[in-house]
Amino acid sequence: KDMQIYREETFGPVAPVMPFDTEDEVIAQANDSEYGLAAYLFTNDHDRANRVSNALEYGMVALNCVKITGAPVPFGGVKQSGLGREGSRHGLEEFTELKYVCAAFKQ
Repeated sequence: KDMQIYREETFGPVAPVMPFDTEDEVIAQANDSEYGLAAYLFTNDHDRANRVSNALEYGMVALNCVKITGAPVPFGGVKQSGLGREGSRHGLEEFTELKYVCAAFKQ
């Protein structure tokens, strides 16, 4: 848990693997990070998939897959992994400033 690869946000074909005894323990370990871009969960248990993906403090969670990006995907993280989203309609809204103008002109 104190290894640099476990504490840093890595961008490469590496994945730190840590043993755990309970679901709560793995959620706590995963969330014990200042980063929160993406998390990956592999399980055939639908209830576990729902519980864990909802409890993880990450901007994106992949369930039983590894490719979670693409044009329709609101890409982005939480914590020190970024604010907001890019890509998709949600990403466009991040770069848009909404303004409401109400006017009444005399004829």
